[in-house]
Amino acid sequence: MKQLLHSVIKGFDRLLEIILVVCMTVMFVLVFINVMMRLLFNSGIDISEELPRYAFVWMCFIGAIVGMRRHSHLGVDMVVAALPVLGRKICWGISQTIMCICSLYMLYGTWLQHDIIAQNASPVMQVSMLYVYGVSYLAGVAITIICLVNLIRLFLGQVEE
Repeated sequence: MKQLLHSVIKGFDRLLEIILVVCMTVMFVLVFINVMMRLLFNSGIDISEELPRYAFVWMCFIGAIVGMRRHSHLGVDMVVAALPVLGRKICWGISQTIMCICSLYMLYGTWLQHDIIAQNASPVMQVSMLYVYGVSYLAGVAITIICLVNLIRLFLGQVEE
């Protein structure tokens, strides 16, 4: 069971990394082609303004999940590093609790705005904005789960320094 859960988590991480690569590729290719078309042909692609922006939104939210999972977000730990191990664990628990609450607020805020977001269409592509900002559902749930798992590990004594 534990190995199955580990492989599911690994597969989910891999899927998120693939989505990040696709978003970066879409951004690069569309912006590059649009710049070349404007320079060479005095023309452009309509969606090349909108789609890279939406890919960037997805990249930010998915990147937050990946960063949270890898513990690679920026942080200033001068004060925390000076504390003994127990103090560091308490501060880490407090930060995990705060992040969990914030991600739940993000999830709740998206849910409150769901109908408004779903009814709005993007100006050029005419797709529901839920396809753009709905990624905050994924980010809210994923970051909440990561924080809760970290807190459970902390209370079970499975967290090292």
